[in-house]
Amino acid sequence: MSAARPVRVLVVDDQTLFREALTTLLEVREEVEVVGAAANGAQALELVATLRPDVVLMDLRMPVLDGVATTQRLRVEHPEVRVLVLTTFDGDDEVFPALHAGAVGYLLKDATAPRLLEAVLAAARGESVLQPSVAAKVLARMTQLPDPPNEQRRQPLVDPLTGRELEVLRALADGLSNREAAERLYLSEGTVKNHVTNVLAKLGVRDRTQAALRARELGLL
Repeated sequence: MSAARPVRVLVVDDQTLFREALTTLLEVREEVEVVGAAANGAQALELVATLRPDVVLMDLRMPVLDGVATTQRLRVEHPEVRVLVLTTFDGDDEVFPALHAGAVGYLLKDATAPRLLEAVLAAARGESVLQPSVAAKVLARMTQLPDPPNEQRRQPLVDPLTGRELEVLRALADGLSNREAAERLYLSEGTVKNHVTNVLAKLGVRDRTQAALRARELGLL
């Protein structure tokens, strides 16, 4: 995607006031273009087909078609569209179905405006941003998994991760964006992006959630 083109965003929320306020909040940023808004998942699917947004800001609890079902449909029908959940709820019954359905990020509605903007831009770049409480839930769920057999844990990677790549991997598992990981590790954002690409390639996975799970299998987290 060209750096000069703003990220095209579709806002999906059943609360009219919040939907309008969110649209207003995003429209003042030159990096973002709000191309439409929908009050439920069924409307969202229709608008995605015609407006072709880069990112869908998705509420979860909506009438007609909820956020999880809509995300599942989008993953099949429009896999190029990134879904970023923006909701009030962060319980296990919301978080894990949404991520399993294909959402690339998960934020709560009390997120700050800069955090939301960074998450939208990160989603458009194919990155994943998780609310800290959500990242903690994902890690906690992984630690509850039974340890893999010793022979699987010792399975070497064809190309082992370097020390710096392991640090980047841990940052991804904490739900940090490339920018946030760069700040934590005192690296440039471009350097972190290169490390992320290498980590995904070495682990043989496509996204950050899969990377964390694969790393857990290998005993790297």
